[in-house]
Amino acid sequence: MTPAPRWTAYAALLFGACAISLTPIFVRLSDAGPAAIGFWRLGLSVPVLAIIAIANRDAASLTRPTLPGVLGGLFLCGDLALWHYSLGFTSVTNATVLGNLAPIYVTIIGWMLFRERPQALFLVGLAGAITGAVVMAMGGGMVSTPGPNPLLGDVLATLGAAWYAGYLLATRAGRARSTASAIMFWSSLSGAAALLVVAMALRESLLPATTNGGWALVGLAATHVIGQGAIAWSLGRLPTAVAAVTVLIQPAFSGAIAWGLFGERLTAQQILGGTVVLASVVLAQWASARRPQAPVVQ
Repeated sequence: MTPAPRWTAYAALLFGACAISLTPIFVRLSDAGPAAIGFWRLGLSVPVLAIIAIANRDAASLTRPTLPGVLGGLFLCGDLALWHYSLGFTSVTNATVLGNLAPIYVTIIGWMLFRERPQALFLVGLAGAITGAVVMAMGGGMVSTPGPNPLLGDVLATLGAAWYAGYLLATRAGRARSTASAIMFWSSLSGAAALLVVAMALRESLLPATTNGGWALVGLAATHVIGQGAIAWSLGRLPTAVAAVTVLIQPAFSGAIAWGLFGERLTAQQILGGTVVLASVVLAQWASARRPQAPVVQ
């Protein structure tokens, strides 16, 4: 099968990043426990991912667990549990910004594991994106509703970023031998099981208290399938660090939506930081445009 043009991988990556920028909104609207929300987010997506795998004539992969897929799910469990809890303590913008600082870890580890040596111009884009993200987070101190304990929320979101880096790297490794639907299926299944254990251990409320909360969980599952699915597909065609930098566009979209829904007004500093992030992401992608494309499983 002829590999898809590289621009389609960039388009899928950007689309996936925009899609998952809706997740903090759905988390806020879901009235269940933080880890339980993660369980439903992944659990409800499993049947859909199985149908997609069967439709792609990849049903055999549903009977063969892959190590990268299972490990990716465990990393995703840690990321979602920490990040969902952070949303209860800090603003949507801060949680999204700090929860997406994974490029720091991904660039270093991707260089070591996959020999994805970053170009100098890419590192400039990475530094700019991280700087813009930090500017956005620091500018959140003047938002109207920063959260009951912003410091704790910011720490949890930052820790979650390390786990998300592990998820991206595991998915990147798995895409060398497996389809995106197979990787997504096993990471979602193992992640859902792990999050259920966490939710029960913390004695969280497993079921949403309202009908609207239930619909928010459905929305979360949909954004997971669409957003993370697009990112997983693109990871077979792009360096992991490029994907990690690109998902930093989420805060700009999440912050704008949270401004309208929750009254979390963006300050001039946050708007400036978001602009720097977007420009830096474009620079990082442009710097990586000439990297040779590795063969992947379609």
